[in-house]
Amino acid sequence: MIAKKANLTALPASVTSTFSEDNFMSTNMSTNDSSNTNDPSCQQPNNTEASLAGQSVAGQSSDLSASKEYDVTLITGDGVGPELASAARRCIDATGVKIRWDEQEAGVDVMEKTGTPLPDSVLQSVRRTKCALKAPITTPVGMGFRSINVHLRQEFDLFACVRPCKSYSGVRTYFYRVPVDIVIFRENTEDLYAGIEFERGKTDEIINVINSLTTGRQILTPPSDTGISIKPISVFGTERIVRAAFDYAVENRRKKVTAVHKANIMKHTDGLFLEVSRQVAQEYPQIEFEDKIVDNICMQLVQKPELYDVLVLPNLYGDILSDLCAGLVGGLGVAPGANIGKDSAIFEATHGSAPKYKGQNKVNPTALILSGMLMLKYLNEHEAAKRLEDAVAAVIKEGKFVTFDLKNHRNDPKAVGTNRMADAIIKAMN
Repeated sequence: MIAKKANLTALPASVTSTFSEDNFMSTNMSTNDSSNTNDPSCQQPNNTEASLAGQSVAGQSSDLSASKEYDVTLITGDGVGPELASAARRCIDATGVKIRWDEQEAGVDVMEKTGTPLPDSVLQSVRRTKCALKAPITTPVGMGFRSINVHLRQEFDLFACVRPCKSYSGVRTYFYRVPVDIVIFRENTEDLYAGIEFERGKTDEIINVINSLTTGRQILTPPSDTGISIKPISVFGTERIVRAAFDYAVENRRKKVTAVHKANIMKHTDGLFLEVSRQVAQEYPQIEFEDKIVDNICMQLVQKPELYDVLVLPNLYGDILSDLCAGLVGGLGVAPGANIGKDSAIFEATHGSAPKYKGQNKVNPTALILSGMLMLKYLNEHEAAKRLEDAVAAVIKEGKFVTFDLKNHRNDPKAVGTNRMADAIIKAMN
C-alpha cells in the first residue's frame, strides 16, 4: 500500500533534521494501511509543532521500520549514472529499509526517445514521491538546454543545497592529518543562478534601463559586446537558508555558523545577505556566528579547514566552495549532496556523468551511496543510515575492495570495479 504523505509546513525542520540524530517528519512514508496517494483525503494534516520539534507524526521509533515502506524516484541519469544508480540501490536495499523505487530516465541518453533530457515523467514522479535519488546527468551543451540540476531545484523549490564534506580514513588527500568536517548550506534558488540573463546583441533596452536608474557607475560597453546577468538576493531567500543552517547547527550540536559574502563590493545584494544573516544569528546566542569575505575564506579553508563548521552562502559562492571543500576531503568521488525544500528533496552525487567510463564498471560509487545515506536520514531511518555510512567508511579504510581512484596508485591492478565495491559495502553491513 502507498501511505499518507505528511505535509511539512515549517521550513527549518524539513532541512535541519535531515541529518539530525533526532526523529523528524518523513515526507513520503508508506504504511500497510489502505490509504491511496492519489486521494486528497488521505493527506495528513499540517503538524507544525511536530515538525518544529523534529518529531515524526508517522512514528517515533525505527523499530517500526518493518511496517514502513517508502516511495522514492530513482533517476538513473546517463554516462556512468545507471551503473552507479544500480550500486547505490543495492546498498540501500541491503539496509533492510523497504523502498518502492520508481525508476526514471533523464539526460542525453533519453533525448533521442523523448526530445528532451528531462521528460515530464520524471517531474511527475518526483511530484508524487516527493523524494528522489539522482545519479549524474549530462546537460547537453550548445543545444538550448539549461542545467537539468538547476531546473529540478527551481521546479521543486529545493532552496537548500546541503553538502557535508567529511574526512574518511583511507581517502587520499593532502589534509589527511586534519579532521575536516564541514557542512555547507548553499542557497539554491537566487543569485546569478536565477537564470535571468540577456544575450549579447540583445541588451540595448536593458542597458538603457540600467543606465537611466543608476546614480554611480554605468554600463559603457555597447550592446553588441555586452551580455548581462541579474543577481537577485532577497530577504526571504536569505532568511530561510540562514535559519536552516542555524537550526541544523543546533540539532546536530555544531558550534559555529559562518556566513560567506562579498558585501564589501556588492553592497545591495551580498550586503543584504550579510545584514539578514546577522539578524538571524541574534536568535541563536548558543551558536557562534562570524562572517567571512568569500576570497578570504577560500584561503582560510586551504590553510586551516579545521576552524570551520557550518558555512552558509549565496548560490554562486556555495557552488564554488562546496567543490573546494570536497577537494579537502578527497574529491567529488566521496562528496554526497542533498537538495531540500519545504516538502520535497532530491539527493545526488555531486560529480559528473563521466561518459568516457560508461559501461566499464570502473567508477567509484561512494558519493551516490552516501547521498543515499543522507536520504535514509531524511526518511527518519537513522539506524540504517548509520550502518550504511559505517560500512562505507570501513571499506574505504581497509582499502582492499575499492575503485582505482581510492587506491594509493591509480594504476593499482588490485583495484575493483563499481559493483565489487558495492558488494563489499553490503557485506560490511552484515
